[in-house]
Amino acid sequence: MDSECVSLLPRVCKVLADSGSLPDDTSLEKLLDWFTMLIKTGESVLESCPCVTEFISTVVCNTASEPSVLSFTLKLTGLLAATEDGFLTLQECSALDQAFSLQHWQGAGLWEDPCLRIGWIQGLKNSLQHPKALSFFVQSDFIQPLIQLQTDTSLFVAAAANQMLADVLLLFQPVSSSGCNSMDEKEEKVNGRTLHASNIDLEQPAVTMETSAEYTAVVKVVSQYLKESIVPKGNTQLQKTKQTLKLLALLLAQARPPLRDELLQTVSGSLEEVVTAGYSQLTLPLLEVILAAYSSSRTESVLVQRVGSLLSSMLNINKPAEVIQAAAAFLRSGHHDTTHTPQAVRILLLPLDIITGHTLLGTDVSDDQQFTRADHLTNKTSCISLICTCLTNTSNITLVPSGLLPCPPALIITAVLSLMRICRGVSTSSSSGCGDICRNVIGSGKVQKCALDALTFLSSSPGAKEKISEVFTVLVKYLENPDSEPTVIHKTYQAIIKWISVCTDFSFITDQLRRDLVEVVKKRVCDMRWEVRDSTVEFLGHLAGVSVSLKSAEEVCSASEALLGGCSTTPLLREALQDTESYVRASAVSSLAKTLTHSWQQGAAHTQEETEIVSRLLEILSKDTEGFARRAVVQYFIAWFSTSSSASHLTQSVHSVVSQGSADLDWEVKFHTLELAELLMDEIFSGRQGYRKSLDTHHDAQHPYGVVSEQAYTLHTHKEEVASDLSRVLKNLVEQGVVSVLLSSVIDCDRPVALKACQLLITLRQTVCPLLLGNQDASTETIDRVSCELPGWGWGLEIRKILGIKKSNDAQEMDMMAKVETGEECAVEGGDSVTVGLCEVLGSLGLDNMLDVLTQSSDHIHNSPLSLLQDILTARAANTSSDTHPGQEVIVDCY
Repeated sequence: MDSECVSLLPRVCKVLADSGSLPDDTSLEKLLDWFTMLIKTGESVLESCPCVTEFISTVVCNTASEPSVLSFTLKLTGLLAATEDGFLTLQECSALDQAFSLQHWQGAGLWEDPCLRIGWIQGLKNSLQHPKALSFFVQSDFIQPLIQLQTDTSLFVAAAANQMLADVLLLFQPVSSSGCNSMDEKEEKVNGRTLHASNIDLEQPAVTMETSAEYTAVVKVVSQYLKESIVPKGNTQLQKTKQTLKLLALLLAQARPPLRDELLQTVSGSLEEVVTAGYSQLTLPLLEVILAAYSSSRTESVLVQRVGSLLSSMLNINKPAEVIQAAAAFLRSGHHDTTHTPQAVRILLLPLDIITGHTLLGTDVSDDQQFTRADHLTNKTSCISLICTCLTNTSNITLVPSGLLPCPPALIITAVLSLMRICRGVSTSSSSGCGDICRNVIGSGKVQKCALDALTFLSSSPGAKEKISEVFTVLVKYLENPDSEPTVIHKTYQAIIKWISVCTDFSFITDQLRRDLVEVVKKRVCDMRWEVRDSTVEFLGHLAGVSVSLKSAEEVCSASEALLGGCSTTPLLREALQDTESYVRASAVSSLAKTLTHSWQQGAAHTQEETEIVSRLLEILSKDTEGFARRAVVQYFIAWFSTSSSASHLTQSVHSVVSQGSADLDWEVKFHTLELAELLMDEIFSGRQGYRKSLDTHHDAQHPYGVVSEQAYTLHTHKEEVASDLSRVLKNLVEQGVVSVLLSSVIDCDRPVALKACQLLITLRQTVCPLLLGNQDASTETIDRVSCELPGWGWGLEIRKILGIKKSNDAQEMDMMAKVETGEECAVEGGDSVTVGLCEVLGSLGLDNMLDVLTQSSDHIHNSPLSLLQDILTARAANTSSDTHPGQEVIVDCY
């Protein structure tokens, strides 16, 4: 522990022990975090800071303390008692007994405060890390109040008590002889929480069944509580049952035999009673318990059979809404067997079977089930709910082995397409008596969206390719429908992209289908709703970005060519660049990049159309009021520069992009501009020894000359030639504006921007500086003469100030004084630009120190235990000062 913190801690403890409260309770949580960190690192807090023991004893005896301070003290007590040494120290001074005595808190009238109850629970939970603490827990009979807190009026208290009770049983359970991990390993997973050996003084299981009657008593008490609490005594106790089921699911999922078997043996009768009673509100909590038991059972025992019977009962509830929830939850769990999986699939497909008239289930469904479901579907609200649940779980149905499905997956696709037609009012069910059901879903955007999602999932199902023509026909009709909601249109586009990406034969695309699609896209790109225009523009970009194989298998083209034929989408996207909505403009820019990628890759000649596009993009970058479009513009040039096989025609526009982008107010635009600058550096220095494309780690930054040895040999061999060539490269980099961008960005107020710029400047220094090592002869003068201009305002002035500070640090005060006396200093500050050597700048900016600061979090200066302790003392002093006016806020500036 830091010596300054040790010196301040007694004063902090005294402040906290006073009856007054802090202005900000979060400081207590942060203080607890600090103590937790100290204990994890092996620090003996009670030994190095005896004031903490005194603090705990004082606070727990002072019932006038604020509840927040009392809660903090209880949590801290448990944390310190997590080690055997700390436990013994606290027990010797009776602080442990006093802190966790219910009679003490109840007698003082403080137990009614949920803040104190939370502290009591979490404090005890923190302490249960070794046998002595577990024995203390049992001997103090804390199991009974913990059980009572399961149904506490405070949900936070009840949840914490629920979790702790599970932890207690899992910590007490003996080592399994079947090879399960025990607590003598380096790490033990308990209830999803990793207990580290460094924090637990425990080399054996906490308690074993053979030696501890206490364990048996605890398990018996908890098991009996679970048994009695599972069956609700009327609707008023349903919340208590839910909480009990949650606890039981937690235990069954993580307990090992024999604990798991004992729990199941005790509660199975109660579970059967609740399942039979058919409480709608308990369907999902019940199923979670059953699935937890089902997944953890590995042997064919009577218990396993009882669990299987419970699961079957859940899947046979004669309540459509509940049974479909149970079936969906079962499939989501990922467990498949030959009995329950087909049953769950049939339950989910039955509503779709009824409404579409397709025989998805064959004859394997009873007339009673058919009638009950059909009757439930006549109500519009329940009909839409059941159908959407069915469609939403289609993705889980597609994961079921085909042998467990009641019908081929292709037939499910056909049923979904029929449902989509019914939603548009085009088709009615082929089964008699379903007209009312069909009317319930006509025009339902919710059903349409779920059906489109289901259709997207089904694209990879066996037999899907045979349905692709029918799928596209329905999807195009959805795009043409004037009543389609914007989200429905968006999902329709997504479905088209998904289906065409898995398509291998495009013979299904008739000329009529192509014309229909082209026509509807042209209409939708001018839709009155901007969301539709945006989705359409995005769709055109996605189409261009998907490569498909034609029938020859050797010929590859974009999905746009395959689906839209000779229709050029570029004019549509150019028009969208003028859209009034910024999202649409941004999508148009991105889609243009994807559309033109193929021509860039082929090195096609620069067209007049592309020149006009670039002009419009530069206009957006300089004048658009929204950041989305400006970000997209810089990314467009990044894509162009990365893809083009001949980027020479980009030269004229690059300087404008980097200069405008680096001066943007949006930090993402500036960051993307630096990515473009990095690409320029990669191209300019391509193939040159010593250049690395990125600064991989902070370690590299600390050793910028780590790769000089091999490079130095080559450079000394052809030093003059390399220096001359590198001089030309550096001048090119300056002329492109890359150096100005890096220098202006390295002092940017947005940390990601400054960090990226600093890394690139160090990369540049690593490439240039090795040539300057050794003797400064005439061959290096060419590099020295490469210069850049620093303006006398803004970033240029800041960089010049840094360079001036560096000169002072280099003991060149006389030179600086001479400049001031001659008036030269005024020129530097007054706005005239100055020219400086590039290498001098790279060597004098202190880039390594900058990188050290930038790679730390933005609050690293104030985020410290010392700052926290100082803030607590300052806030307390200000709060008690006579100069503080009533109602005046005292700010705790802790991290």
